[in-house]
Amino acid sequence: MKIRTGVKFNILLLTVLLSGSCRTEFEKLRTSTDAERIYEKAIEYYDDEEYQKAQTLFEIILNSFRGTAKAEDLYFKHAYTYYYLNNFILAAHYFETFSNTFTSSAKREDADFLRAYCNYNLSPGYRLDQEYTQNAIELFQLFINTYPNSDRVEECNSLIDSMRKKLEEKTYEQGKLYYDLQNYGSAIHTFENLLKDFPETKHAEEIRFLILKGAFLLAENSFVQFQQERYQSAADKYYDFIRKFPNSMYKSEVDNIFDIIQDKIKLFANE
Repeated sequence: MKIRTGVKFNILLLTVLLSGSCRTEFEKLRTSTDAERIYEKAIEYYDDEEYQKAQTLFEIILNSFRGTAKAEDLYFKHAYTYYYLNNFILAAHYFETFSNTFTSSAKREDADFLRAYCNYNLSPGYRLDQEYTQNAIELFQLFINTYPNSDRVEECNSLIDSMRKKLEEKTYEQGKLYYDLQNYGSAIHTFENLLKDFPETKHAEEIRFLILKGAFLLAENSFVQFQQERYQSAADKYYDFIRKFPNSMYKSEVDNIFDIIQDKIKLFANE
């Protein structure tokens, strides 16, 4: 069935007027001085998951409701709008502000957890800077210490473990990069710190092998006056390795390296 041109125009005009009316209602609220009306509409937008509109209206009336019975819920929902809109930097800031402002609030536990969780959401892949990862770990640990009986403690520990694995992987790849670039001193230092910080790492055997081999290659490529001490250091790392992994898949290679190290040490002793 065809719709006449005049009818089409009227429908289009009605649609434009209706949409314009909706916009006008929101704009009127933004310029209104009726804080109660703005509050009611902001809560309505929030409940309807229109978080950007709710956020805009919340920010207009925050100061108006400061110190009132509605302030706590208002400030909490305001922080949540940033969370729902995936603006985790500002969400973390406002959850922290809420926690510091409403210190006796029943919602404070939620706010402290969400502040940490925002940093968790900001944590990037292990190849990038891990500032937010470190922040999240510290904040989850603070949460556990503050709320040891919380139902969220187990989740916090699980999230900490996942982020520590990310930090471990970053350190491991950094050590491998130093090793591949033949910067053996930095590779050894990085790998030794990794073993100290992550003693249960799945890379332990490979890392100790690369520490030994790196120490040997460092000695091999050193000036003569440094070689005796560095060969002895490499020998010590061989003993560390073989004590930890007596049946290692690298045993044949590390034994060959150790034979060379012993010959070098004897040579220096004879000299």
